[in-house]
Amino acid sequence: MKRPTPEDLLNDLRPEARNEPESSIMTVINHGFGRQGLIPLWAGEGNLPTPRFICDAAVKGLEDGETFYTWQRGIPELRDALARYHARLYGTPFEAENFFVTGGGMQSIQTAIQAIAGEGDEVVLPTPAWPNYAGPLRMKGSRPVEVPMTFAPSGWQLDLDRLFDAVTERTKAIVVNTPSNPLGWVAPAEDLLAIRDFARERGLWIVSDEVYARYYFPQDEAAGPLPPSFLDICDTEERLIMTNTFSKNWAMTGWRMGWMVAPQALGDVLENLIQYNTSGTAAFMQRAGVVALDEGEDFLAEQVRQAREGRDIAYAALSSVDGARFAVPEGAFYLFFTLDGMTDSTETALRIIDEAGVGLAPGAAFGPGGEAFLRLCFLRERGQLVEAMDRLTRWLARNR
Repeated sequence: MKRPTPEDLLNDLRPEARNEPESSIMTVINHGFGRQGLIPLWAGEGNLPTPRFICDAAVKGLEDGETFYTWQRGIPELRDALARYHARLYGTPFEAENFFVTGGGMQSIQTAIQAIAGEGDEVVLPTPAWPNYAGPLRMKGSRPVEVPMTFAPSGWQLDLDRLFDAVTERTKAIVVNTPSNPLGWVAPAEDLLAIRDFARERGLWIVSDEVYARYYFPQDEAAGPLPPSFLDICDTEERLIMTNTFSKNWAMTGWRMGWMVAPQALGDVLENLIQYNTSGTAAFMQRAGVVALDEGEDFLAEQVRQAREGRDIAYAALSSVDGARFAVPEGAFYLFFTLDGMTDSTETALRIIDEAGVGLAPGAAFGPGGEAFLRLCFLRERGQLVEAMDRLTRWLARNR
């Protein structure tokens, strides 16, 4: 048998998988990962490890022998805890049957896409946006229809007419991420209402990523602790799938555990998709999820306090840089800023690693409208963030 060449092997793959470009975020991370003294602000995570009381619950699950296959939708105790958690946040009852446990927020998104969109279908997506929506759509033969938002220092704006005009007979869903990664933009309640009404009229699904809902810093202090949400205005039994994760709130990025909120009518379908993709999430990890939801509010409050402080540190530092422009983020924990004259965000991010010792994510990774920007994560320990911003502003001063 003639041994196939690497080119032969690659050519035998589906073009959608073979041709999907590497995320430029990973290009930058691979360039700087493990470098001595580098301060990484490139990824969406803080510096704190998972708190001990959450880890202890997982250890107890292991010690109790919870190492076998388990419920594909999630253990009943965790689904009950998710219902309690959402009831506390939104002030209305939720049923455990609307919750599905997944292998991270990414699997929630993948599962939603698998259930809704197929070959040749379209999904409308405001951008700049986290690349893990558009990439999976392209790789399964669906088409992400990316609708660029408008940038101004006063804030990012979503043109609803432009969004709705992007819908065709092939459109299956609209994806909305609020608060936004990478923008820190928070969708106004009236925008969510308009999107809901448009989707209802057209029979479209809404895939709502509200992972950063607890990280909310409104300019209006009377706005309340939570941003506007589709859960405020939609019925759980309509065409709405919400994706979420344990990663951000409770410092559990490496655990890869998330959840979906979806109509109960989808239960058997979503269970099948979870079964075929991962055969469920480890039961001992789910025990940790129960404790995080029920006992993790104090830790989460500290995370949010640190993020707010980090936003103010990053804002103050970049405000002193000529040629740096950005909108003050109202949510999430990223600052997305542009530099006058920058045309290649990946090259700039690589230079900043080499010359300033700070890791940033290139805006090119986030789709149309992102190329001229860089993203930094400000959920870091104060001293480390101050040092990172000092290095960055000195580098910018030398290179403007």
